[in-house]
Amino acid sequence: MWVMTGSDAAPVGRLHHLIIDCDDPAASAAFWSALLGQPVTYHDHDFAVVSADTTTSGLAFQRAPDRRPPTWPDPAVPQQMHLDVMVDDLAAAAEAVRALGARQLPGDHVFADPDGHPFCLIPRPSWAPPVRPAPAG
Repeated sequence: MWVMTGSDAAPVGRLHHLIIDCDDPAASAAFWSALLGQPVTYHDHDFAVVSADTTTSGLAFQRAPDRRPPTWPDPAVPQQMHLDVMVDDLAAAAEAVRALGARQLPGDHVFADPDGHPFCLIPRPSWAPPVRPAPAG
């Protein structure tokens, strides 16, 4: 195992986007944009990006015509990837993702986006700032 220590250790690279194969990049980007509260910063017929802005890494969705959706938890077609999405309130978030088009999967707080990709809602860790800050006043 290779471990870098010290301030002079330079990274080999930096994460650009997590690329997710899908049937409809625009629909996948719209779902994740609404769920995460970030804009769709790029899209064409075969590719879309959701990120804070045009110079920030994020999620990218790439058309894959022969893609087989995951069948998790059935291992026939593995989950291929999944995201953990931290939330302030699990019950409220579960209701919100269903309203956006997600479907519940077996397991605690496990869902699939409209294209079948599994994701988990997780309680916000104590070290993280609130996802939705309290209103001022």
